[in-house]
Amino acid sequence: MDAERRSAVVTGAGSGIGRSVALALADAGWSVALAGRRAEALQATASLAGGTADMLPVPTDVTSPDEVTALFSAVRERYGRVDLLFNNAGTFGPGGVALEDLSPEAWRHVVDVNLTGSFLCAQAAFRLMKAQSPQGGRIINNGSVSAHAPRPDSVAYTATKHAMTGLTKSLSLDGRPYRIACGQIDIGNAATEMTARMQTGVLQADGRLAAEPLMDAADVARVVVQMADLPLEANVQFATVMATTMPFIGRG
Repeated sequence: MDAERRSAVVTGAGSGIGRSVALALADAGWSVALAGRRAEALQATASLAGGTADMLPVPTDVTSPDEVTALFSAVRERYGRVDLLFNNAGTFGPGGVALEDLSPEAWRHVVDVNLTGSFLCAQAAFRLMKAQSPQGGRIINNGSVSAHAPRPDSVAYTATKHAMTGLTKSLSLDGRPYRIACGQIDIGNAATEMTARMQTGVLQADGRLAAEPLMDAADVARVVVQMADLPLEANVQFATVMATTMPFIGRG
């Protein structure tokens, strides 16, 4: 299909990486449905894209099956199809909490947003991609470098990002008969509201507090657009984009 007619759903589109990716997709000619909990933040993203962009803000709690269903119904009604889902909505959960002090409620919240929310959106996208004509589409999951190596005191976030890798692989396998490609982008230290504390110092594996370098979220967005622009016969299964000198390789 022509780029002007392709439609994407971006979750967590009201800020950070989600906003950067939504804007980059719009700039590349995609129509973009913006999903997130805060309507005003989604409207701000749409405003940043300018008047010629085709943006559809849909306030959505990705942990709610009914709201996710409503999101994809709105996309189907507006665009007739969905060609891309960027599963980006996520939360770190409470920071600096030792494993033995993490409440079951906090654990469930991180699992609900990061893992269950991604599953619900992927499931809804899968249903639409199977039924539409031409059949197929692409799902890109935001995995994080924590899908490979944890930070101290990050058990809930790290566990869900490892689980995201399993979700990606299962979607990739189950999507084969229907021209549904699924890949994952693992991101390290993109400059967003969620990572602002890294500039002042975050706990390292050896117990030190150290500031860490950041990269521009727009650099992440460029990679997502490149993955999205591939024909469905090709797929970036896993990509890692990170601040070059962040302490990830050799972490421990």
